[in-house]
Amino acid sequence: MKLPIPLPFAVFAPILVLCFGTAWSAPAEPPDEHVEVIRLRAGELPTIKLTADILYRILASEVAASRGHYDMASQTMLDLASETSDPRLAKRAFQFAMVDHDLPRALSAARKWALLAPQDPEAVASSLALAASNGQTSGLAAALWTRIEKAENKEQAVAQASSIVSKMPDKKLALEVLEKALHPSVRTLPVAHLAMADAAWAASEPGRALEEAQKVLVKDPDSDAAAQRVLEYGLKVDPAAAIEQTKAYVAAHPDSRRLQLMLVNRLVSRNEFQAALQQVQAMRQRSPEDFDLLFTEAEVNIRAERYDQARALLNEYINVQTQRRAAIADKASNAAADASDARLLLVQIAEKENRLDEAIAQLDQIEDGSLRFQAQIHKAVLQARLGNITQARNTIEALKPQDPRERSVAALTLASIYREAGRTDAAVELLAEADQDLPDTPEIKYDLAMLYERQGKMAEFEALMRRVIELDPDNANAYNSLGYTYAEQNRELDQAQDLLERALELDPDNPYILDSVGWYLYRRGDHQAAIEYLERSYAQLPSAEVAAHLGEVLWVTGKVDEARRIWQEGRGNDPENETLRSTLERLGVNLQ
Repeated sequence: MKLPIPLPFAVFAPILVLCFGTAWSAPAEPPDEHVEVIRLRAGELPTIKLTADILYRILASEVAASRGHYDMASQTMLDLASETSDPRLAKRAFQFAMVDHDLPRALSAARKWALLAPQDPEAVASSLALAASNGQTSGLAAALWTRIEKAENKEQAVAQASSIVSKMPDKKLALEVLEKALHPSVRTLPVAHLAMADAAWAASEPGRALEEAQKVLVKDPDSDAAAQRVLEYGLKVDPAAAIEQTKAYVAAHPDSRRLQLMLVNRLVSRNEFQAALQQVQAMRQRSPEDFDLLFTEAEVNIRAERYDQARALLNEYINVQTQRRAAIADKASNAAADASDARLLLVQIAEKENRLDEAIAQLDQIEDGSLRFQAQIHKAVLQARLGNITQARNTIEALKPQDPRERSVAALTLASIYREAGRTDAAVELLAEADQDLPDTPEIKYDLAMLYERQGKMAEFEALMRRVIELDPDNANAYNSLGYTYAEQNRELDQAQDLLERALELDPDNPYILDSVGWYLYRRGDHQAAIEYLERSYAQLPSAEVAAHLGEVLWVTGKVDEARRIWQEGRGNDPENETLRSTLERLGVNLQ
């Protein structure tokens, strides 16, 4: 095909500045047919006559990129870089390839860029990083050491080496490469210990990571970066010791706010709520004007299920933000957004206490424009939970979606409300209209397909689910839904295998997918493998449906008592579950 016709030169003068620093100008005399190139000396750029051919190809490349044809744009720039020896063109080729996610071409362009500009650290770092991310590590340690050895700023060079190595997919090999690259002359630098700590952590060697971080604190007792790593990495080695050492560091460095917040977060994750609250309160006592700590303390109280304390703190925080908003020009303040975040936490508390009217009242007070749509959608869901379906529909219909994403969210939410209310036909009608309006939205097609399956319209279900897979090839749920349906109906089992293998590849620990795979294996007669997958699923998701499947496989393999126990548990979790009820009826089992 022909290249796009370029726009007038004036339009692209800024682009040429971007490519070349100063805009190229057309020569006064007609250019020679061949480009004149003066070979680069260190750090210099080539002197090139701008021929009509070069200008046309540069402009054509930029036009192609503006139209999304990054492959054509990148290759054109890369060819020009080879012909002219200009590293700026290679850099532009690299940028286009990265936008296009074309890593092989990006690597070629980065190597050309580094070859033409060997003194440019960005060029060399880009080339090495891409090579590392592609698993090409031969000679990498030596190349990194050469860069470090020549660098005036050794610490910066070590940090760059660490960044490059971090992109390697094999983290254990990355640790080995970094260790070889850091020669003894720089190995004792604190930044080198930190780099080794991070590489060891990524390689699943927490003991080594902690040891390296501890060495930094010996050399620099005031290093917040090292103290943060001692806490993070130490929690995997000796949690109690890591927390105590962090508390000692905080006592000596009371201004280490980031570390203290990390400590609070880690204490909460260990359910040590009282210790976390004491830490936050100590921070508030030291910095009474740090009102964000009110929010933090409220979050800890919510996790500790101390809802009255959390509510009081959040209301105090909202009052502070209201005063800030009154004192500062509204556009220059984030007070409305901060108050809205606090109201969302109040909504969360009200829902946990089943005070849905209070949650709705808080949602109506959210003023942050970026949260208003989300708040009203949530309000509609809560209205539906209260049984007010008409109010919920009116709330959604009153919204003014700003883009296709918001339109799809509105349709999906209202359809979900109808479905939960048992109005499947209304939900189908709504989503069918939304599918016409937004035909390339996989979420709408997925939900509509599942409703068709509920109605027994299997042809429509299959067609839509396959279209979801076409639109979103990484949608594990779509593969799983179609594969499970085939397994459940005991047909197209070869296709079910392909679909479920892909789902498992995309999301290997998903309990719904594990259940589907177990049920498929049961249909194939591989009972032992079926039990293994179903037990893995049930451990994560002890639902009545998984219990029905696991119990059936146990039953047919003679493990009657265990099957009864699993079924009893499932019925206790969901006494009305149709899958479990029909399973027991089909097998003639009475759990009484």
